[in-house]
Amino acid sequence: MNTVTHTPESTSPSTGQSARPEPALLPPVDVIEDATGITLYADLPGVPKERLHLRIEGDQLGIEAEVALPAPAGIEAQHAEVTLSRYRRTFTLSKELDPEKVSAELVQGVLRVRIPKADHAQPRRVQIQVQ
Repeated sequence: MNTVTHTPESTSPSTGQSARPEPALLPPVDVIEDATGITLYADLPGVPKERLHLRIEGDQLGIEAEVALPAPAGIEAQHAEVTLSRYRRTFTLSKELDPEKVSAELVQGVLRVRIPKADHAQPRRVQIQVQ
């Protein structure tokens, strides 16, 4: 059952209008679904809580973050494999999920986002009447 889908960036986060977004890294994300909802794990090394923005607009979940790695004064990198300092990723959530009950935590560079299923999508037991 696919309850979350990656959506390519096509709108400006501030205006909602078509725009060429600022270049950003696509953080790797694991999505785990169980009977009661989904949990997303996004790798965001070097991102402090104050530079992490999680938003839900309609059926869209957006993750935006800025890396904050302090460098000693007067030191310049001789070689850098990662030159972008921003992460961005957007997902489309299914109607089975309840965006009002999202919880999130950031621990050691890993963002954990829990989105429970809506009440109507929760599994339930049906009582059988014997006559």
